[in-house]
Amino acid sequence: MQKVNVRETRQHIGRILDAVATGEEFVITRRNKPIAKLSGIHQEEITPPQFPDRGDFRAKLPKSKISSSNLIREMRDERG
Repeated sequence: MQKVNVRETRQHIGRILDAVATGEEFVITRRNKPIAKLSGIHQEEITPPQFPDRGDFRAKLPKSKISSSNLIREMRDERG
């Protein structure tokens, strides 16, 4: 684990991120005191967001009497 100060981190963030991507870890220091640890994320830890199924809710909604395209046209015409 390498230690870098805040100034070095700002100046060499690209190089540091490349090293983190290969598995290295860094401790970022301010005035020689550790303030943060920078490590990579394993792909297994990244999960895509799960959105709830809204199919039942949509099925309960009443059918619209006017198509969305006609509704938009009417709204535009009202504005002038």
